[in-house]
Amino acid sequence: MDWMVQTRELSKTYPRADGSVEYAVNNLNLEIRQGEIFGLLGPNGAGKTTTIAMISGLLRPTSGDAYIGGHSITQQPLAAKRLIGYVPQEIALYPELSVRQNLRFFGQMYGLGGKEVDRRVDEVLALIDMTGRQKERVETCSGGMKRRINIGAGILHRPPLIYMDEPTVGIDPQSRRRILDTVKLLRDEHGATVLYTTHLMEEAQELSDRVGIMDHGEIIALGTQAELTQRVGEEDRLEFEIGAQGTTEAQMAQVQTRLQTAVAGITHMVYTPPQAENRGDQSPPGHLTVYTRHGYGALPKVIQTLSEAGVQIQAVHVLEPDLEAVFLALTGRALRE
Repeated sequence: MDWMVQTRELSKTYPRADGSVEYAVNNLNLEIRQGEIFGLLGPNGAGKTTTIAMISGLLRPTSGDAYIGGHSITQQPLAAKRLIGYVPQEIALYPELSVRQNLRFFGQMYGLGGKEVDRRVDEVLALIDMTGRQKERVETCSGGMKRRINIGAGILHRPPLIYMDEPTVGIDPQSRRRILDTVKLLRDEHGATVLYTTHLMEEAQELSDRVGIMDHGEIIALGTQAELTQRVGEEDRLEFEIGAQGTTEAQMAQVQTRLQTAVAGITHMVYTPPQAENRGDQSPPGHLTVYTRHGYGALPKVIQTLSEAGVQIQAVHVLEPDLEAVFLALTGRALRE
């Protein structure tokens, strides 16, 4: 098996005021195959950004090491970094320059020159579908176009590993579709390995060959979507939006106990309280997720039990097993939280 990225006991700690240490990343062992799209998911504060910074050579590990194409990021940083293309979440372009001028500048920064830099720029313009707009200043381009140029700037040197940090943030659906298709093209026709982070679960589900779920500085689940789905028993989930009145966490704990007794087939439940203070009808709903192997069969009894307990049901959805279910079951939070 050929691995593009390997980490070995990779850790990053920060000192606390009391003399102890806090682990941002804790003894991480991770391997990413050549030619795969690897989705790295985790709630805010999970350690994803710190992990990527260490893998990219931007942050020195407290202990352990990472290897890019076999090159140690601590012992051979220049050789390792040459293999990486970075597409940041922020737009890292010069707005007053044209699309082509931006790409030529970044190509020259990668050490390309002469006819080669122009050939690479032409190649990238075709890949991101911007050949016809190459003379336009970046400041006049739409948000989606800027995102595509951002990708182009990160792949001019044909890196075998491309790190994309939420590359579709804040753009329209059509531009998102183009970017997702470009990511697949980089894997399928160019053989690139893509390390992809996102807060949109549907993107992770569509793109990822394998997924790593990170929480509290550790990888808590790793595998294909089918393998991860099996971890929650291929269960259906019933998602309820719950009115704020009469649904404190203590009361909902009692309700969940009643549900477990009254409804057969429930394996576990996750209650997320409203995220803002109660303000009557303006209060956002809480959310109760019920995991069961018999979603539609259990639904009437669950609704009856909730109603008898005085819980106000504002909406209900029955969802079949997917990556979102795995993430919620393992972290207790939705990906966007």
